[in-house]
Amino acid sequence: MVGAGTDKTKPHAGGGPAVILVRPQLAVNIGMCARAMANFGLDDLRLVNPREGWPRSDEYRDVAYSAAAGATTLLDAARVFSTVEAAVADLHYVYASTARERGQMKAVLSPSVAMGAAASVQSERRGILFGPERTGLDNDEVAIADSIITFPSSPAYASLNLSQAVLLCGYEWFKAAHGDAPPPSTIPRAISPPAQREMLLAFFDYLEARLDDSGFFRPTTKKPGMRRNLRNIFHRMELTQQDVRTLWGAVVRLAEGPRFEVQTRKRLRAKKSVE
Repeated sequence: MVGAGTDKTKPHAGGGPAVILVRPQLAVNIGMCARAMANFGLDDLRLVNPREGWPRSDEYRDVAYSAAAGATTLLDAARVFSTVEAAVADLHYVYASTARERGQMKAVLSPSVAMGAAASVQSERRGILFGPERTGLDNDEVAIADSIITFPSSPAYASLNLSQAVLLCGYEWFKAAHGDAPPPSTIPRAISPPAQREMLLAFFDYLEARLDDSGFFRPTTKKPGMRRNLRNIFHRMELTQQDVRTLWGAVVRLAEGPRFEVQTRKRLRAKKSVE
């Protein structure tokens, strides 16, 4: 299944830290983690002793691939390891994702800080350890890491779903590596130029005249200040020419009432009978 917003003609963003799922318990979570990775260009999925085994060829595989929502290449390329040590052997730096520091005197970083650092060192391979859904990483597994990633969250409910944790790290890495600008629109739109001051002033004159007719500027001693406030509202909008035309048309209809339908010669012409 491929979701909205997926365009297979676009190049895949790649790189980023390896995502290492330690003893994942549910096939659906492995699939959802793959989807989260694909969202933000992470392409190195590693599994350490998945409870149900990997790769699968039964209903567990179907569940995982369905949850991946099109990110199946990551599941196909996932590497399986028997120990955490083997899974991180080729990495230069390892983060442990955990809600508790465990008293190991390691630096505790937010995802934005950790992934900002990961994006800044192109020559290093880094990875993030994510523990089992029910218990998280144990102390020995946290000890393998260089630093800890902890998510700012409500202390009353700090536990995140596994794929949520992967997604947040992926988002922060992508933002640090590729910038925080939204993607360009895929829908072509005509761009209206900014409204000229002459056009704005003419609109203001018309609007204020209609408001004056309706008794809006009362008391009259406050009229200059009310006019300035009203104009400043529109100035802050940075209106385009199309914006002004639309607003002007709306005010005309409010001031003059409904527009009666203009009957053209075509509408008045009687239909010829079909013989």
